[in-house]
Amino acid sequence: MSSANTSTEVGSLASRFNLQQYVVYLGFLAIFLFFAIMLRDSGFLTVRNLSNIVLQTAPVTIMAIGLVFVMSAGEIDLSIGSIVAVAALAAAVTIASYGMAAGIVAGLGAGILIGLINGALVAYVRLPSFLVTLATMGLFAGVSRSMTDLRSISVTDEIFTGFFGSGSLLGVPSLIWWTVIAIAIGHLVYRETRFGAHVLATGDNARAASVSGISVPKIRLAVLTISGGLAGLAGLLYAGRLQAAKYTLGETDLMTVIAAVIVGGTLLNGGKGSIVGALVGSLMMGMLNNGLILMGLSVSDQMIVRGLIILTAVAVSLRDKSR
Repeated sequence: MSSANTSTEVGSLASRFNLQQYVVYLGFLAIFLFFAIMLRDSGFLTVRNLSNIVLQTAPVTIMAIGLVFVMSAGEIDLSIGSIVAVAALAAAVTIASYGMAAGIVAGLGAGILIGLINGALVAYVRLPSFLVTLATMGLFAGVSRSMTDLRSISVTDEIFTGFFGSGSLLGVPSLIWWTVIAIAIGHLVYRETRFGAHVLATGDNARAASVSGISVPKIRLAVLTISGGLAGLAGLLYAGRLQAAKYTLGETDLMTVIAAVIVGGTLLNGGKGSIVGALVGSLMMGMLNNGLILMGLSVSDQMIVRGLIILTAVAVSLRDKSR
């Protein structure tokens, strides 16, 4: 067999089995086995601890779904943490005065409205999404602090707290139901609809997408609105689980969400992504945080580890995009 034929066969095999797309799953398994061995006497493998990891990562997973759409379209949303706080506080304040239904509308409405503002500035004013969402991140972080003068607002409506965080259905915690439903809908829209195809085409080559008849501004507006709405939902889940809302909600989630999305296989420059991968990436980050805490590492050490993971994932993402 000639060397040319051998090279062709190797290339064909590599194209059929791209190891890179399985990195997140292999990484998840490796981290799980590491902590299972190192923390076998520290309670890591207990049902309670593993279920807590899933419950704690639910809001991050919800935000990660929205960010997959945004990054697949070649954009970024840095404001999701601030949206979480504003949405949670808006819901808590409104529930106290007008009831649960109005509170849900206020929380989700706040997220969608901020997403619309971000999207309009990016799509029609043509400002870079990095700068727009960086500005609105700071703007709405200030808004969340001024809404209640830095006070925590209790959420006492038992139906709301049960539905959005602390309750269960058929023995399964409501946070898990929210995660499963959001992942299922997100994956279906992302992979099986024309909108999802247009998002990927926009992120891969916006000019070519526009020439082919895709309304690129509408896609950019839509993905940032989706991201804002899902961040608003994450705010409701935080408020429901903690039975309170505070301006600090979501402020440390941005790095975790970005890491989950990139580790999960979404390219930094757009054109490729995975909703299921984002779920696995989110669970990986939650497991990593949990394991590092059980090992006694400080918050600063945890931030260093997350930063290294993001750097590695970005390097892999950019390398894959350049091929």
